Amino acid sequence: MAQYEKQVKEILEAIGGEENIEKATHCVTRLRMALKDESKVDSEKLESIDIVKGSFSTNGQFQIIIGQGTVDKVYKELVAMTGIGESTKDDVKESSAKNQNWLQRGVKMLADIFIPILPAIVTAGLLLGINNILTGEDIFFDGSSVVAEYPQWAGLAEMINIIASAAFVFLPALIGWSAVKRFGGSELLGIVLGLFLVHPDLLNAWAYAEAQEAGEVPTWNLFGLQIEAIGYQGQVLPVLVSAWVLAKIDIYLRKRIPDSIQMLVVAPVALLVTGFLAFIIIGPITFAIANAITGGFVWMFSTLPAIGGLVYGAVYAPLVITGMHHAFLAVDLQLVGTGNGTFLWPILVMSNIAQGSAALAIYFASRNENLRGLSATSSVSAYLGVTEPALFGVNLRFKFPFICAIIGASTAGMFITINGVLANSIGVGGLPGIFSIIPGYWTSFAIGMAIAIIIPFALTYLYAKLASDEFKK
Repeated sequence: MAQYEKQVKEILEAIGGEENIEKATHCVTRLRMALKDESKVDSEKLESIDIVKGSFSTNGQFQIIIGQGTVDKVYKELVAMTGIGESTKDDVKESSAKNQNWLQRGVKMLADIFIPILPAIVTAGLLLGINNILTGEDIFFDGSSVVAEYPQWAGLAEMINIIASAAFVFLPALIGWSAVKRFGGSELLGIVLGLFLVHPDLLNAWAYAEAQEAGEVPTWNLFGLQIEAIGYQGQVLPVLVSAWVLAKIDIYLRKRIPDSIQMLVVAPVALLVTGFLAFIIIGPITFAIANAITGGFVWMFSTLPAIGGLVYGAVYAPLVITGMHHAFLAVDLQLVGTGNGTFLWPILVMSNIAQGSAALAIYFASRNENLRGLSATSSVSAYLGVTEPALFGVNLRFKFPFICAIIGASTAGMFITINGVLANSIGVGGLPGIFSIIPGYWTSFAIGMAIAIIIPFALTYLYAKLASDEFKK
C-alpha cells in the first residue's frame, strides 16, 4: 500500500467521491479543488482524518490543509488513484469561476491583477522603511535624524528612496502590465500604456489641484476640444479601465490583421486609440471617481475615526475569508499615491497580528501535538503577514479564536485610527509592518500591535480553558 493511500481514500469519501471533483491541484500546504457540489462535503469526517489540518471554501475553490511536503505526496496519490488527472492552478481557478457570482468574479479579477505586482510593492515598502529609519526624526536622536547627525549617510538615504519609490512613481506601468495580461492582451503594450500616463511632459497629478486653483492646467487643442494634459501618477482606476480597453482593441486587431503586417498595425493603432480615449474620456471620468472614493474614505476616517477603525478592524478578517479584501488594495495604493499615506493598511496589520495571537493561544491551551504544531507555525506565519494557515487551519476551525481575534483587531484598529496612524507605503502585513509606518506614528502603532497581541491571546486562552469543553481535557 502506498504511503497515503488510506488517507486519500478517506478524503475522497468525505468530499463526495471522485465524481464530485472537477479539477484538483495543490499549493505549498493545501489541496485546491473545484468541486461540482460542495454541499456533499462532510467537513467533520474530513477533518477527523489524521493528515488533514483543516478545510475551507473560498472564491469557488474547496481547499484542504495538509501541510508542506506531505501535500505533494497526497496529491500524487490522489491523481494516481483517480481519473481526474493533474491540473494547474489556472485550470482550477477557471473551473471554480463557474461557481462564483458577479461580485466574486469582480474581486477575483482585482486579485489576479494586483497579486502579481505585490512583491514589487511590498519590497518597495520595506526599502522605504529603511529610508524612514535614516531620515525620520526622533527615532535615534531628539528632534533630529540619522542623516542630519551623520550627513555622510544622506546620499545613501536618497539612493534608497529613489529605488524604493520607483514602484509607486511608476505604479500605472506595473498595473498596466498586469491588467492587460489579465485581460488577454499584450502585457508589453500595458507597460507602455502605464508609462505614457505618467509621462514627465504631462502635468503631475500631485500638482493638479494647485494648478487648477491657479488656472494654470495645461491643455491640448484637439479639433476644438480642450483636453487637459495631466498625468495619472498614483492613480489606479484610470489605468485599470484603459488597460481593459487596450486589451480588447489588441485582441480584436490581432484576430483580423494578417500576421505579416501585425507589427506595423496592431500596436500603433491599439496604443493611439487607447491613448486618445484615456486622455479625452477615461482619464477625466475615472480620475474624478477615484478621487471621490478616496475622498469618501478620508472623510469617514477623519470625521469618525473611532468607528472607521473599529468597523474596518472587525470586518477585515471576514473579508479575507471571502477574498474581497483584495478590492481594498486598490484603495490603499490610491491613498499612498495621492494622499499623505494610507490609514487602511495599518488596520490590516492589526488584523493579521490578532489572528496570529489567537492561534498562538491555542498552542498553549491545547494538549494535541498536531494542533500545537499547526498553531505554532501558523501564528508565526500570521505575524509575518500570511494569515491563511492561522485563519483557516486553527481559528475558523474552533470559531471562538476567530471571534477573539476580531475583538482584538477592532480594538487595535480603533486605537491607531484615533491616533491618526498612517503608512507611507504597503509593506509586510505583520510585525515588520512598523517599518512602513511614518516614524512619527511608531509609538501609537506599537501600542496598537500590543493590543492586537494581548487581547486575542488572553481571550482565546481563557475561553479555551474555562468555557470550551474540548480544551478542558
